Amino acid sequence: MDRQTSARAGRRGFLGGLAGWSLAAAAPGQAQTGGGEPAAQALPHYTRRIPGKSLKQSSYDRTGGNRDYWPMAPGETREVFNAEGAGVISHVWFTIASPAEYHLKELVLRAWWDGNSKPSVEVPIGDFFGLNLASYVIYQSAYLACSPGKSLNCYFAMPYAKGARMAVTNEGSRPVGALYSNIDYRALDSLPPQTYYFHAQYRQAQPCIAITGEAEKVNLDGKNNYVFVETHGRGHLMGITLGVLENADGWWGEGDEMIFVDDETHPVINGTGSEDYLLASWDFGGRETSQPFAHWMYGAPLIQAAERTGGRYHVYRWHGDNPVSFNSYLRHTIEHGHANDRGDNFFSVAYWYQDAPYTDFPALPPVHDRIPRVKTP
Repeated sequence: MDRQTSARAGRRGFLGGLAGWSLAAAAPGQAQTGGGEPAAQALPHYTRRIPGKSLKQSSYDRTGGNRDYWPMAPGETREVFNAEGAGVISHVWFTIASPAEYHLKELVLRAWWDGNSKPSVEVPIGDFFGLNLASYVIYQSAYLACSPGKSLNCYFAMPYAKGARMAVTNEGSRPVGALYSNIDYRALDSLPPQTYYFHAQYRQAQPCIAITGEAEKVNLDGKNNYVFVETHGRGHLMGITLGVLENADGWWGEGDEMIFVDDETHPVINGTGSEDYLLASWDFGGRETSQPFAHWMYGAPLIQAAERTGGRYHVYRWHGDNPVSFNSYLRHTIEHGHANDRGDNFFSVAYWYQDAPYTDFPALPPVHDRIPRVKTP
């Protein structure tokens, strides 16, 4: 099985797992194949019974007409999903018509699991879909995609045991002409044992604070690193999206990733450079020859004015092939330049699963602070 086929299988793994769990629970003495392999494992999950009921919640016109969207006034919150009982959201799709230049930063997506009063997803809508600098870019990846026509797609499975709610808030000063929404899900009798909850957290530094003037540039403790996410509990990291707006000429990505797992003092995982963490190399091709790319598990679908003041990058890295698991604590960080010697603007989202809905998020920055702007000395 090649990498892309494997990644596609992983994207559908939750529903496949439901099918396998159902079959195993119903028939513990299942037949064996000629090679001793359980027969169920030799078949794709879609050839077996999938528990639950396929459903959709959307913005369709309740009168039967063709106004299949919601307009949104400034300050308005629109509930786009509400379900009781157990289930799993399998796909989220939006498209937005708005005259506001920065509506991808101004609209905020939130999701609540099992009746919690605080959200486990709280992200500007563009950032959630990997458009971290508020501009549309066509790309396809294992879990997120943006298509021509400005359609936004998410394939992260989002299970819930008692209920789920999702809403979009217009925090901008101008009305949104149309928010179209389609959310596919399955209603279930219950979740399989040890099912984890989906989380997505937004962070930014505009700018990162450059550490300069030191005789020897070393960084062993990561205390000045940019932080993608910090959480307590048990779970696994699925990846990040990141937007970089350069505040000075030069290469922004000389920083190493440092991931702290179950130990708040020392990183367990140390990388060799930002472009290496993003599974590319050599500055994405350098100042003159960089070109955008988007692959299943990693990519940089936006590269503009490479290594120049005002340079813009959308990048992502998924860990679906080997999620970073943690038992009590996770802090995912990366240097901004070697030993944090650069002061560029970072806007990021971390995506992970955890054994309970985790809601201890940092406060979302005010909307005017989320707009990407070059910060020169």
